[in-house]
Amino acid sequence: MSQNRVKEIREAQLMSKAELARKAGVSPLTIDRIEKGAACRVATKRKIILALGYDLARKDEVFPE
Repeated sequence: MSQNRVKEIREAQLMSKAELARKAGVSPLTIDRIEKGAACRVATKRKIILALGYDLARKDEVFPE
């Protein structure tokens, strides 16, 4: 399981898991799993990056390889 910065960034923006899930068009369970380091599809990563207000060019700041 790879570590990502979704939770850190979301909390810095004072955004709830439910709010991020709604903005990204995914379930809160999906957000929960991703924050715990579970793998996810590229399309899902893209939705989350955009929902956090990041440009896709900055994807490595959210999901470091």
